Amino acid sequence: MKVNKAIIPVAGWGTRRLPITKTIEKAMLPIGNRPLADYVVEDCVKAGIKEIYIVIDEKPFSQIKNYYEENQKLADYLIARGKEDRLELAKTGYEGVKIHFYCQKNVDERYGSAEPVAQVVEEFGINEPTAVLMGDDFSYNADGSSDMQRLVEILEDDTESAMLATEIPMEKVEKYGVLKVEDGCLSGIYEKPKREEAPSNLINISKFIMSPELLQRIVKYCKENDFGPQDQEYLITDPIIEHIKAGGKIRVLPIKGQYLDGGSLEGWLHANQVIYGDK
Repeated sequence: MKVNKAIIPVAGWGTRRLPITKTIEKAMLPIGNRPLADYVVEDCVKAGIKEIYIVIDEKPFSQIKNYYEENQKLADYLIARGKEDRLELAKTGYEGVKIHFYCQKNVDERYGSAEPVAQVVEEFGINEPTAVLMGDDFSYNADGSSDMQRLVEILEDDTESAMLATEIPMEKVEKYGVLKVEDGCLSGIYEKPKREEAPSNLINISKFIMSPELLQRIVKYCKENDFGPQDQEYLITDPIIEHIKAGGKIRVLPIKGQYLDGGSLEGWLHANQVIYGDK
């Protein structure tokens, strides 16, 4: 099945990475010479996605937006200094792919993973299967293949949804959202369970393809709830659980690549070592 659109939320303060995120957006933290979020974008492009909605917040200057836009002054400088060989390095867009930037409204009051997705779906009238990927972690395949492409390929029609997962050691399950899977489909998500209560060692890595029905359920969830800033986040897993309880089908695909989490300091250092340690 063909999937043409993706939503990648990157708004927020990146509090896990303070103090560096006071001045550098978390999505722009470098893995080698590329920003963290670009690995997520690249996986979408490899999966054949042609329209990507990156959700940013209303800061005076967006570093990630600036990264993907053309910089004619830089190009002129390189040409004038005889550094034309570096022009290709300065091209950070993807041919044939349109990247939209959407400023999330009320980002500090309506915090969480569901709200940016709901806003984009409503703002752009999205009514087709759409990839949804958080922008601070990714699946890395050293052979250049794409786990998002594999996820697209397992969908049979636009009523189905799907998600990527990865296996971790059982002694680490208390830090993650752990999946219960039956016949290859999601039947539950258990947030930070005790080891003896975990239904598996498969964890949610927030990389989905969502059917139009599931997208609308996320919109409905955000509209019908009014959590205060101190109450609860608008978690995307809440409408996902509602969806499967209502009979919705979400296939689960374990990744072939290595799961790398750039949102934590330890994970970011590890990601750099995995990709660039021998270079």
